[in-house]
This record gives sequence, structure tokens and C-alpha cells, in this order.
Amino acid sequence: MGRAFEFRKGRKMKRWAAMAKAFTRIGKDIVMAVKEGGPNPEANSRLRAVIQNAKAANMPKDNVERAIKKATDKDTANYKEVLFEGYAPHGIAILIETATDNNNRTVANIRSYFNKCNGTLGTQGSVEFMFDHTCNFRISNKNIDIEEMELEFIDFGAEEIFADEEDILIYAPFESFGAIQKELENRGIEILSSGFERIPQIIKELTETQVADVEKLLEKIEEDDDVMNVYHTMEE
Repeated sequence: MGRAFEFRKGRKMKRWAAMAKAFTRIGKDIVMAVKEGGPNPEANSRLRAVIQNAKAANMPKDNVERAIKKATDKDTANYKEVLFEGYAPHGIAILIETATDNNNRTVANIRSYFNKCNGTLGTQGSVEFMFDHTCNFRISNKNIDIEEMELEFIDFGAEEIFADEEDILIYAPFESFGAIQKELENRGIEILSSGFERIPQIIKELTETQVADVEKLLEKIEEDDDVMNVYHTMEE
């Protein structure tokens, strides 16, 4: 198994649960997808992907439809995706993905979390290079030969395909998302969910006390409504 498998296995699911204002985040994804490509999922691949994720998160269909309708309103604020980079205590690199309709508010909040927890908010490019930007797809493990699929999907950019509980996960570079999504749809393979992750190239082991220092900062960041995802180089 490769780094994507180990990363997936090692992530604490409690972190997404702790961040799990899932419906709010999916609602923002819907707004951004509709503003970018329109409200018709058939013609908007990004919106199709968000709707699949909403279904996987058990978001009611009515909520999804309301979010799409709201997103078409010209008075609905658009969200800008902004990446923040910095260091937690003990040299742990942190990468923060946000979606905000008020960048000044978000910058002030993120900076305050770093300051209060003895971290340092960095400049653009200061830690992003330490993470590989990947895309992933979760599909049902029904009548699929993983080894055969891995060989076939290499041509579309897939780097790792492995079983994850009852499903199959496909990992590839960020830029391969569209090609893999299209090929899965062409083959009639149901995409249960999809998304993007940033996998640290190197992780750092800390003592229990040091971990607590980093966790304090991570928890503050993850509680912020503008924060979508947080990645770091601390071993979990």
C-alpha cells in the first residue's frame, strides 16, 4: 500500500466529526459550484460531485435543492477559496483551506488562532510545497477487480486504488479529477463521494505534551465557520 492508504488509515475520523458542520460546508460547496457552472448537475461536473457528497453525508434532498435554488439568487454572496499556511508549535506545518465571503474577517480570525497558540501564520507558499494535492473517489466494491481497475485507470492518472471497509478508494493527483470522474461515469460506476486532500510528504512524531500543544491550535482553527479542511505534518 502507498502513502494515500497510510494517510487515510492514520487520519482521526474524530477530526472531521469535530469539524462536522458538514451540511454548512456542503452548502458552501453548492454555492461555489452553481456560481461557477450553473444549477444543472448534468452540465456541471463540480455540482454533480457536491451532490454525491451531500448524499454520502445523508444531507436531505430538500436541503440540497434549496441550496441550489438559493445559489442562483444574484443576492447570494459568493465564497472565495483562500489557502492559509503556517506553523504550529514544535515545527508542525499547517495548511488551511477556507471558503469565505469576507476575507478580512477570515484573515483576522486565522491570525488570532496562531497568535494565541504560539504558532506562526506564514506567507503564501511557505508550507504548501510540503503536501501533495490529491483527488479521491469512493465507489462501491461490487463486481470490481481492484488489480484490473488499477491497471486500466493508470491511463487516467490513478496512482492508488485500495479497499476501504466495504468500498473502494481511488487516489490520484489533483489535476486528474476530471478525467477519472468522466471515465467512472462513462463506465456506469456509481461515485459514492469524491473530494480533494493534501497528503503530507513527511510527518513528524511528537511527545504527548507536544501533541496537546498542536491539538489546541488545530481545534481552534477547525471550529471556525470559514474553515473547510485542515492538514498538518504531525504524526497521528
